[in-house]
Amino acid sequence: MSLSLEEMRSLSDEIASRISGEVRFDAGSRALYATDASNYRQVPIGVVLPRTAEDVVETVAACRRYGVPILSRGGGTSLAGQCCNVAVVMDMSKHYNRLLELNPDERYAVVEPGIVLDELRNAAERYHLTFGPDPATHDHCTLGGMLGNNSCGVHSVMAGKTDDNVEALEVLTYDGLRMWVGPISEAELEQIIREGGRRGEIYAGLKALRDKYAQLIREKFPDIPRRVSGYNLVHLLPQNGFNVAKALVGSESTCVTILRAKLRLVDSPPARTLVVLGFEDVFVAADHVPDVMEHGPIALEGLDEKLIDYSLMQGLHPDSIKLLPEGHGWLLVEFGGRDKREADDRAREMVSALGKLDRPPSMKLFDDPREERQMWLVREAGLGATTFIPGTTRMEWPGWEDSAVAPDRLGDYLRDFRKLLDKYGYNGSLYGHFGQGCLHTSTDFDLESADGVRKFREFIYEAADLVVGYGGSLSGEHGDGQARGELLEKMFGKELVGAFQEFKALWDPEGKMNPGKVVNPYRLDENLRLGPTYDPPPVRTHFAFISDDGDFSKAALRCVGVGKCRRHGSQDPDDDTMCPSYMVTREEMHATRGRARLLFEMLQGNPLSEGWRSEAVREALDLCLACKGCKADCPVSVDMATYKAEFLSHYYEGRLRPRAAYSMGLIYWWARLASHVPSVANLLTQTPILRSMAKLAAGIAPQRRIPAFAPQTFKDWFFSRYAESKGRKGKVILWADTFNNYFLPETARAAVRVLEAAGFEVEVPRASLCCGRPLYDWGMLDLAKRQLRQILQVLEEEIQRGTPVVVLEPSCASVFRDELVNLFPRDKDAQRLSQQTYLLSEFLQRKAPDWEMPTLERKALVHGHCHHKAIMGMGDERAVLESLGLDFEVLPSGCCGMAGAFGFEPGEHYEVSIRAGERVLLPAVRSAEPSTVVIADGFSCREQIAQMTHRRAMHLAQVIDLALRSQPTPRDSSFPERLYEEGTTSTLGGLLRVGGALAGLAAAVAASRGLCRRS
Repeated sequence: MSLSLEEMRSLSDEIASRISGEVRFDAGSRALYATDASNYRQVPIGVVLPRTAEDVVETVAACRRYGVPILSRGGGTSLAGQCCNVAVVMDMSKHYNRLLELNPDERYAVVEPGIVLDELRNAAERYHLTFGPDPATHDHCTLGGMLGNNSCGVHSVMAGKTDDNVEALEVLTYDGLRMWVGPISEAELEQIIREGGRRGEIYAGLKALRDKYAQLIREKFPDIPRRVSGYNLVHLLPQNGFNVAKALVGSESTCVTILRAKLRLVDSPPARTLVVLGFEDVFVAADHVPDVMEHGPIALEGLDEKLIDYSLMQGLHPDSIKLLPEGHGWLLVEFGGRDKREADDRAREMVSALGKLDRPPSMKLFDDPREERQMWLVREAGLGATTFIPGTTRMEWPGWEDSAVAPDRLGDYLRDFRKLLDKYGYNGSLYGHFGQGCLHTSTDFDLESADGVRKFREFIYEAADLVVGYGGSLSGEHGDGQARGELLEKMFGKELVGAFQEFKALWDPEGKMNPGKVVNPYRLDENLRLGPTYDPPPVRTHFAFISDDGDFSKAALRCVGVGKCRRHGSQDPDDDTMCPSYMVTREEMHATRGRARLLFEMLQGNPLSEGWRSEAVREALDLCLACKGCKADCPVSVDMATYKAEFLSHYYEGRLRPRAAYSMGLIYWWARLASHVPSVANLLTQTPILRSMAKLAAGIAPQRRIPAFAPQTFKDWFFSRYAESKGRKGKVILWADTFNNYFLPETARAAVRVLEAAGFEVEVPRASLCCGRPLYDWGMLDLAKRQLRQILQVLEEEIQRGTPVVVLEPSCASVFRDELVNLFPRDKDAQRLSQQTYLLSEFLQRKAPDWEMPTLERKALVHGHCHHKAIMGMGDERAVLESLGLDFEVLPSGCCGMAGAFGFEPGEHYEVSIRAGERVLLPAVRSAEPSTVVIADGFSCREQIAQMTHRRAMHLAQVIDLALRSQPTPRDSSFPERLYEEGTTSTLGGLLRVGGALAGLAAAVAASRGLCRRS
């Protein structure tokens, strides 16, 4: 339905006046919630974020008065279109998300629907209990969403589907009835009916429906582990206790709104063992599912060779994939036990039995928890790995991603399904919950042309016939929504579909609850996010968007909506960065997904109509820390830092930027100027009254300290030393970045000593150069490109000689490894420099593997810089730390929060910065023993630690240098001992050089005024 602007405003005002939650009917919020993780798009009427059950009641009441549809939503990860509609969307995840009660003795929990699954599971694990169903989205999906879809997940072989684990629900109907529902006896049922009223009317209708369709329900509902399609009418049968709560599980917000849920908890095996089995192909692997299930695993997953190939093509988990046993199709089998010995014994029992088969699989038992986690990451990456396939022109989509059959028929079903894919010329990897016969796949449908959509529809109909022919289910856990609603008659027949319609009408006689989903559905080819009319406008960009065929609209479409960026944190330090602003604000628009969706909507023009000048997009990107965590953590490598820089370059075209853009964005030029008179610069920035004025002028948060300029730059120190002899192992260029040259030169000096001790001749460019990293935060891309061109010109000969470049600041290294080739995709020297750039740890591991690393027997806390983790990875850093003999812990700290200039800016930026740092990093540093070394390679990370704790962090170069200085053995005789003095720069001499620096600064400021002209 559609409302006029006046009606929307009136409804919004009425809801806002009655609730304590948030009400958002603006264009940006509506655009933000227009899609879920499916193929569908429907712009909502408005969005409400309730805080309490009373907020939900009042919202529904207001919508009823206006005759407006309602849709409840959790994490928004649904793949069948059930989480988007032309309705008022109630997002339960931000506020309405408490664990209300956890009773370990009686093994239940009471929750609000917006709580994330892992928050319940983590609380229950203290008592060795868990909520059994656990989808791959377990660290960000909500219990309300799981109740809506009847979710299952990896461990449903142990605990069943969500409906098997529900004891009672408190529900609200569209007409305002609020009540608890659950199992009741026949006597209780008759008593409720006699009491009359709206409640009695519903129960009388349910009893009549049950009696009318009981025999048909018994005949037509497939008796398989993963039947999720259709309404759960089986739970109304007498033998199932007339359980109304379980009957409503899986109804996808089409019948009631869930207010609270009482959930069953089950034993969580304290010890677990993983065995991976390799077979000749995925079909043979599926054939052996019954053999494996005889041994009682708590999880049994399958995957095919295509999934592995796709993952490798995209660089997803290559080290993990190397651990797989030989084969072309695999089963991941997990066993649980009271202790590790019991879990291992069960695993070995299966291994022994399978070893006696005529053609036994290859088998590998994993006892290292880290390796086990690596294996599960391969499986959990399924959706992302199968969406964008390098070298192909089409994306892969859901639509037929969730069918299920009896486990003992899975092998044959997969063979026939592969034949069907081949018939239509479609690709698609095969993976899923094989222990319960559930298949997941993504398919390269053409959803942009009329012929492609027609072919898509024909394929879906044939696929439905195939799975029904196997006695299976259209959906094994993702639900029906719009994707499969119109197919239900194929599976259940016309009469039972009529029963579904009657069931919905009992709860929602006006048809206002998530209309058009499950029953009386939209066609499966309606409301497509793309469709034959999809025609985004071409836009010229600074970046080449190489991975997206040079097409910004394809980059904006890259997000598949799986929502991994909505995690509240991770315990894995290698997979913990994305998305720091969401972890702090819990706002959809501050998640990578939300920002990507708004960029997509910006190109559609409705409801966002301002293009590159969209305030909704700018607002969403404003709190993006440009950490690049999404480029590594996101399953489809959405690169929001690049998108942000591109957007801001257009947004600010012909406009003045914030003050911080000219103070911190141009820090290289200011630092050059200050280096000539550091004492004067520090007088202005460190003296109490003057520093307050300086911070105000520069747009810096008053709570922050401006870093002091070093009395002598690293370059001045380097070129004033005694001449060095040639290194035995060749020459290396040490990049003198702005931060370690002008602010922390001791880091670069330490790196010189380390590289020389390792046998290399160190050179530093005499020319004043900067990679331009701070410029990207404000979209100053023309100026950034000018800086990079200068670097390519100055270093041309060394680049073409293949001279390695060691970069100490991870954010600068990421410019050379990432932005450089994205801005100059056809420049051979840009490609060479990208390949010749190393962090110190990478260089030592790859170019000096035979160097005997000094040792340092100390404990250490390690914080990985976001760009380091996202672009280079932490593997070489770990290897060097291990060689040093440190007893170290890499913190799962995500982003430090400073993120370059972000944490220096006032207001919300400062607040988000602090909250991000306080999530893990800062408390860990404060609680560390004084003797523990704190290691952080990033300048901003070290600055955050220095400003917010009593500690100072060290760069890896300083740690190795400390180890060198601590060694009792003499240094290599090729490098005689020298005195390294920290000279100072004469103030008078510096003043004579200020003119040149001022000229450079003026030129940069002038360039920044017209920065967004196309290059």
